[in-house]
Amino acid sequence: MARTQYKIYHADLPHFVTCTVVNWLPIFSHPYLAQVLLDSLTFLQNEKRLCVYGYVILENHLHLIASSPDLSKELGDFKSFTAVTIVRLLNERHMRSLLDELRRHKLAHKTDREHQVWQEGSHPQEIISETMFRQKLNYIHNNPVRRGYVSDPLHWRYSSAENYAGGKGLIDVNTEW
Repeated sequence: MARTQYKIYHADLPHFVTCTVVNWLPIFSHPYLAQVLLDSLTFLQNEKRLCVYGYVILENHLHLIASSPDLSKELGDFKSFTAVTIVRLLNERHMRSLLDELRRHKLAHKTDREHQVWQEGSHPQEIISETMFRQKLNYIHNNPVRRGYVSDPLHWRYSSAENYAGGKGLIDVNTEW
């Protein structure tokens, strides 16, 4: 039985994906942990393994518009690498309460690890038109506004909104689709 109903059929097309922390734990409220995601996305782009069109990092999840010849594999590698790095950093900083939560919410069949950072799956949605692309990009950029964190998407540091406004965001993104 498949774990998810979501499938990637045309990996070369951009997909809207969401990666969520187990139990919606707010681990990315720590900037050094959000930086792990940014560094990993930058690495995958530099290695030509992933093309990022848009993103937002909130305290407990990441929304991303991306494409890759093997998007499933790259998302799996991204989640695996970032999870290992996050657990290592939490251990180094003696963040026992977060580590305990990541251990408590680990699924029983995940016997190869002590902690689980990410929920399974990423709910990929194929973007089939420019209209859909713009709708998903607006959704991503306005997520912090809808949550009441900022009044303008450009004020959220962990987002590609600045890139689309002609500025320099925290990481490069492909603004042409």
